[in-house]
Amino acid sequence: MGNPWEIPRNDVSYPVKFYGKVVSGPDGNKQWIGGENVMAVAYDVPIPGYKTKTTVNLRLWSTKVAPEEFDLHAFNTGDHAKAYAAIKNAEKICYILYPGDESVEGKSLRLKQQYTLCSASLQDIIASFERRSREPVKWEEFPEKVAVQMNDTHPTLCIPELIRILLDAKGLSWKEAWDITRRTVAYTNHTVLPEALEKWSLQLIQELLPRHVEIIKLIDEELIHTIIAEYGTEDLDLLVQKLREMRILDNIELPDSVLEILSKSEESSAVDHIEEVDKEAKATDEEAQSEGLDTEKKKEVTFEPDPKLPKMVRMANLCVAGGHAVNGVAEIHSEIVKNEVFNDFYKLWPEKFQNKTNGVTPRRWIRFCNPDLSKIITKWTGTEDWVKDTEILVTLGKFADNEDLQSEWREAKRRNKIKVASFLKEKTGYLVNPDAMFDVQVKRIHEYKRQLLNILGIVYRYKKMKEMSPDERKARFVPRVCIFGGKAFATYVQAKRIVKFITDVGATVNNDQEIGDLLKVVFVPDYNVSVAEVLIPGSELSQHIRFLIRSISYKNCFNCPIACRSLSYQKLCLSQHCRNGGEWNQQYEVCNERVHTNWNFRRC
Repeated sequence: MGNPWEIPRNDVSYPVKFYGKVVSGPDGNKQWIGGENVMAVAYDVPIPGYKTKTTVNLRLWSTKVAPEEFDLHAFNTGDHAKAYAAIKNAEKICYILYPGDESVEGKSLRLKQQYTLCSASLQDIIASFERRSREPVKWEEFPEKVAVQMNDTHPTLCIPELIRILLDAKGLSWKEAWDITRRTVAYTNHTVLPEALEKWSLQLIQELLPRHVEIIKLIDEELIHTIIAEYGTEDLDLLVQKLREMRILDNIELPDSVLEILSKSEESSAVDHIEEVDKEAKATDEEAQSEGLDTEKKKEVTFEPDPKLPKMVRMANLCVAGGHAVNGVAEIHSEIVKNEVFNDFYKLWPEKFQNKTNGVTPRRWIRFCNPDLSKIITKWTGTEDWVKDTEILVTLGKFADNEDLQSEWREAKRRNKIKVASFLKEKTGYLVNPDAMFDVQVKRIHEYKRQLLNILGIVYRYKKMKEMSPDERKARFVPRVCIFGGKAFATYVQAKRIVKFITDVGATVNNDQEIGDLLKVVFVPDYNVSVAEVLIPGSELSQHIRFLIRSISYKNCFNCPIACRSLSYQKLCLSQHCRNGGEWNQQYEVCNERVHTNWNFRRC
């Protein structure tokens, strides 16, 4: 039936280019020509505020082919498939969000989606800025009027795209464009797993976005010079380590300007070495031999890429280098971002790193989807203003021991659980007891979210139940309904297998008459926000057990003299402590100049 709130804006469209080649014009400026051209067309969705007169605009983008790209000759000669090819290529960008990316075609489509969003949005932002500016446009004021917040690494191409527009379309210098971009863009990190930080094949980006690869190489070169300025060239081992960790381009040759610096540094080191030998002509043969060994070791330091490894672009490193701020979404998360994920960058730019704790809106997650609880809160606080000012909820504390409030609260929860039970019956066919404890884990299906750990725990519980008599079961176990929900990425096979395993366990447990209502396992299909609005008000135990080692100020963990702030530092701390000649608590094995592999976190 369409979307009545979505307003097509055929008057707002921008060209988006893929493939092609880069040429230099007569004035030396670069031009990106040829290739495949599509039009990004705006669709506006009004977002009204809660009890305000303010409505903001959410601008979405669709893609279609530009009229001049339609092959009229092929159509008239009967080759309709060829004529429609350009239309299909443009429209498929918006067919499916997050398409499977196991194939080259899937990766290419995913990258097209990311670039289309970035390019169309930035062109629109710049057009708006130019309309509101007086002539001539003062580009140095752009960062004061515009903020581009990259939500994770998917919009990373905003950085080279903004630079491209400022350089190629607006005629600014590299220095101006780079400065404006860094002051405009900021990055929110959402993952601490190194393998989850987005990387793209350099070859794929080179083919799809050749101009952007040139710009990314320039940014990488700027970053390398910054790293060299910070750490120098005296300790080449350290420099190699920093470049491997921090470069945007992974396993790619160093720029000529950097090789020139390193070459001069090696010549300078050689001269210093000769002067040193002249001064110490009386040095022993052993010392001379030692010097020779050191020189040989230095020669072993290499900056050459490994031909066996792929050449990649590290989007997270580009985000950190190209923006003015980096934040995690919780205090613990932000500390891990600083101390582990981007520690080298934090040491280089500590002023960039900050925290922005994620919040939830009480309008949707209490007032809208939990009306029974909302009425109770309004009654006992004496006002509905808590919906806009959550500090008012503190006043409920003085009624915490009030039996009337407790009774009303329990009754509201039970009504919500009855709604969940009805919903589960409708969606899955399973009948559950609303008086059982509702144990809920709803989130994206991923190994690090540990749905597998949860369901294995349920299998263990079921196994223990089966070993007991009916009376023992009732005495030992609280009736429990274990509810799972979430989506697995299209080509994430292991996640799909976890979903299959959960449903298989549910089929076994839910049909076991011996167990009855003591244990039920339900996987809710097609999880989304609307489903969450039903499940969350009825949940009693909400599982958040993802693999993220928490830091709770573990001062001197395991009696270590080094202040370990996170369990994930234990291995580093332990090995460092051992090198310092320290000794672990005697109930664990004593370290003797080696790294432990046996761990027991319970003491911490």
